[in-house]
Amino acid sequence: MGVGKGTIARQIVKDSSLFAIDTDDLIESMDNRKIKKIFEQDGESYFRNLEKKCAIWLENNVFNTLISTGGGFFKQENLNKIGKVIYLESSFEGILNRIYNSENAQRKLKKRPLLNNLEEAKKLYDIRIHEYKKVADIVVNVENRNTTDIAKEILEKI
Repeated sequence: MGVGKGTIARQIVKDSSLFAIDTDDLIESMDNRKIKKIFEQDGESYFRNLEKKCAIWLENNVFNTLISTGGGFFKQENLNKIGKVIYLESSFEGILNRIYNSENAQRKLKKRPLLNNLEEAKKLYDIRIHEYKKVADIVVNVENRNTTDIAKEILEKI
């Protein structure tokens, strides 16, 4: 969360012939509600089921496309059948700095209610960082780097 997946995906699309889709956007379209509302009204397990449906659809229907995923999508059983997994690596502090220093920081923070409790957010980060590395085919450090350089590195590696 907040590492720059969407921003970097848009830069890669700009710099290449790839298309990009975002799993959170797909899920919102499938359910006709924002992710935040899905969690509030039906909970995490309902959302994870929507992610699973999305992952199956991606595996069977999407090719040669950059897929930006939500933070928990790495747990999908068919992840390696969908494509190469790129882990955008940053320290927790680096992520916070990126969000707090962005021009639309308030909007980004509002979109990420988990950051209202930094202690819980850090715990989740500490758990997931090791799990992300396990599933990643490619690791790209994004901390204190500009989007163009990150996109270039990813395009070279894929």
